Amino acid sequence: MISLSDSQKIGIGLMGFGVFFLFFGMILFFDKALLAIGNILFVAGLAFVIGLERTFRFFFQKHKLKATSFFLGGVLVVLIGWPIVGVVLEVYGFFLLFRGFFPVVVGFIRRIPVLGSILNLPFISAYVDRASESNTMV
Repeated sequence: MISLSDSQKIGIGLMGFGVFFLFFGMILFFDKALLAIGNILFVAGLAFVIGLERTFRFFFQKHKLKATSFFLGGVLVVLIGWPIVGVVLEVYGFFLLFRGFFPVVVGFIRRIPVLGSILNLPFISAYVDRASESNTMV
């Protein structure tokens, strides 16, 4: 079993609450207050889980500056008060930031009993394989 420090446990809790507030804010027709709270909690939780220095190194690598600017710009736009535009910018930045992790996530999901059998269906498998390959080439 993986042992977590107290700050990592706090970070996981903050990220969980952040995802909850983001989801709830979208369900309630892009409520800007809930989305802003969710964004702040998610980014703070990420910093608690991997540490401040590693968080800055992850976001501010040279080849990830475009993705970081879209993601953090989207957070700023949500905080300013344009939630729909901000969420679109955040989602685009999120996919650019984490596209290298998608093949790993797909491989993990394929090992889960019910979800793996769904992803291994012929017409779904071809699409998922093509999508995960295109994410690793860029």
